[in-house]
Amino acid sequence: MESSPTGAARSWWADLIAAILVGVIVALFVRTWVVQVFEIPTESMEPTLLRGDHVLVNRFVFGTGAADAPSWLPMRAVRRGDIVVFRFPPDPTRNYVKRAVALGGDVLEITDKELRVNQEPMDESAYVVHDDPRIYPRSLFLHDGYRKRDNFGPVVVPQGYLFMLGDNRDDSYDSRFWGQVPRRLLKGRPLVVLWSMTPGSPPGAAGAGKGEAPVVPTGVDRAPSAGSGEAASVLDRIRWRRTLRPVR
Repeated sequence: MESSPTGAARSWWADLIAAILVGVIVALFVRTWVVQVFEIPTESMEPTLLRGDHVLVNRFVFGTGAADAPSWLPMRAVRRGDIVVFRFPPDPTRNYVKRAVALGGDVLEITDKELRVNQEPMDESAYVVHDDPRIYPRSLFLHDGYRKRDNFGPVVVPQGYLFMLGDNRDDSYDSRFWGQVPRRLLKGRPLVVLWSMTPGSPPGAAGAGKGEAPVVPTGVDRAPSAGSGEAASVLDRIRWRRTLRPVR
C-alpha cells in the first residue's frame, strides 16, 4: 500500500520534531554536565586569564555536587594550583574564577605577600604577579582590603572547603576577604581559551574590598549589534594569539 502525501508529510514533521527534541536534550546534557563557555570579566586572574577571555570549562571534572550526576563521568579531586570556576559563596547566583591554593586540612598563611601552606613556601613565580610594591601590615587601623591583602592567617581550611586566590594577587577579591569555598559550589575547571577580545569598556569594580564582576556564562552576556565599521573594530580587538591557548 502506498502512503498518502498527507501521511508522508506528518511523518516528516514527526521526524523533524523528534530530531529537534533529541538535539535540545543533548545540548542541555552537555551544558549541565560536560562543558560550558564563560567570559572572564576582570583582571583578577591576570596574567593567566585576561579580561575578555572566553574559556571552555570542564563541568564534570570535580564532580557536580548533585546526587543525580552521571557516575560514569571521569572525575578527580581538586589539586593545589587548579584554576576553578565556582559559585560565589556570599551570592551563589554569581560565578567566580580563582586558583585553589589550599585544600581541606591545610594550614595557610601569608606573610609579607609570601604564601605558605603547611609551613612550606609556595613557588608561585610562574603565574602570580604583585603590581603594588607596598606591603601593608596587620593593623586594626587599616581597611580589611589592605590589612588582609599582604598578611593573613594562619588559618586551617575546613575539610570539604578550598582556599581561593587570584593570580593578580594585589588586585583580587578572594578567600582572604570572604572566606573559603565549599566543594558543593564548584562548577568546573577552565581547559582552554577559545577566543579572546580586548575589552572596549572599563571593567567593573575589582580588587581588595571593592567587589568584583562575576564570571559570565557565554550566551547570556551582552551581544551588541555591529555595522561594517563596528565589525572591523571587533576584529581588531580579537587577541588571535590567545585562541585555543591551554589554561594552566
